Amino acid sequence: MACSVADSGFLFLASKKRPVHSTRIGQIASTGTYCLKWESLPQISSKQKGCLIYSRKKNVIQAVAVPIAPAPLDSAEERKQLSEKYGFRQIGEPLPDNVTMRDITESLPKKVFEIDDGKALKSVLISVTSYTLGLFMIAKAPWYLLPLAWAWTGTAVTGFFVIGHDCAHKSFSKNKLLEDIVGTLAFLPLIYPYEPWRFKHDRHHAKTNMLHEDTAWQPVWKEEFDSVPALRKAIILGYGPIRPWMSVAHWWLCHFNLSKFRPNEIDRVKISLGCVFAFMAIGWPLIIWKTGIIGWIKFWLMPWLGYHFWMSTFTMVHHTAPHIPFKTSDEWNAAQAQLNGTVHCDYPSWIEVLCHDINVHIPHHISPRIPSYNLRAAHQSLQENWGKYLNEASWNWRLMKTILTVCHVYDKERNYVAFDEVVPEEAQPITFLKKVMPDYA
Repeated sequence: MACSVADSGFLFLASKKRPVHSTRIGQIASTGTYCLKWESLPQISSKQKGCLIYSRKKNVIQAVAVPIAPAPLDSAEERKQLSEKYGFRQIGEPLPDNVTMRDITESLPKKVFEIDDGKALKSVLISVTSYTLGLFMIAKAPWYLLPLAWAWTGTAVTGFFVIGHDCAHKSFSKNKLLEDIVGTLAFLPLIYPYEPWRFKHDRHHAKTNMLHEDTAWQPVWKEEFDSVPALRKAIILGYGPIRPWMSVAHWWLCHFNLSKFRPNEIDRVKISLGCVFAFMAIGWPLIIWKTGIIGWIKFWLMPWLGYHFWMSTFTMVHHTAPHIPFKTSDEWNAAQAQLNGTVHCDYPSWIEVLCHDINVHIPHHISPRIPSYNLRAAHQSLQENWGKYLNEASWNWRLMKTILTVCHVYDKERNYVAFDEVVPEEAQPITFLKKVMPDYA
């Protein structure tokens, strides 16, 4: 293929018919690829056929392009540049291989693991009060203010999920039976089966950012993507414009099929499913009886979609970035995945209060036994002891734009390849997002 040195970020292999100087050929900043010097390359024998063919009449160069893997994040200057490019406040330096989870956990103060029933009750009161206020706002708001009421109520009901989340990790109460009851009840307005979610989520913590094994977001596999051309558009939409609501698909596909669970889990799964179906059979008809189908949409469906926006967004931001790799089980390192592969992200204060600091996520992956009300103290300790290894950001347009337009197809060397690079003729939703999404950080 004919290529211009000035336009390409690839390394050219040339014959001796045309001299190549030992200066750097070029660089693509957007992919982090760097070109090498000529003298560092293996020289091609004069008997071998050259890759460059020089014609004095047309002055045409023909070349073979060889992609070069991105350099590691060892340089502070490079991490700073990537932080600005991706919308991060800080990209942590690589964690040494000899650091273990035990090293990190033992650095945390003992008090962050303490369960306080009073603080747990306070979180329940915050969620119940804010959710009740949201329903009142929906009932009284004129139509043009309904989106604000839905945003508040969807965020408030996300707090119910976080309470159930703490119960599933046994970090809510000293009474373990009470935890299971509260967790099941907290999940009911979301029609989320508590036990199926708990089993799946435990595997997410055990296998964070492990290829094939992590039960949260996984990159798209190119082989699978190529094998189902009829579904490509749906996959592109799902990892692009509608990704902030893709947890709806995860909720449906992963939690209601008994075949996805181990035999010793089935009985508890059935109890949770029974509770959810009972809530739907009783709660939904009551809402419709009192308010009609429109009322069901206003009071339940729209806040539920608001919850799924946060469920998807939190999960994406916590573990997805161009510099955070997914690794196979033989290469995976627990400490690197949990400390280096998890992102702390600051949100507006009202969101953090209603969602009980679920965004303070790195200490939660160091130990899920830390209650949500102790996450900030634990994060402060991590900053003091392991601060240079942490990935930190504030929620912004550039961060979301990076995730939605770059983090698509798995690539071992580059971590992710964007859809518009893999199938540019079908990636209109991604090019659309690149054009319309702001780039503010």
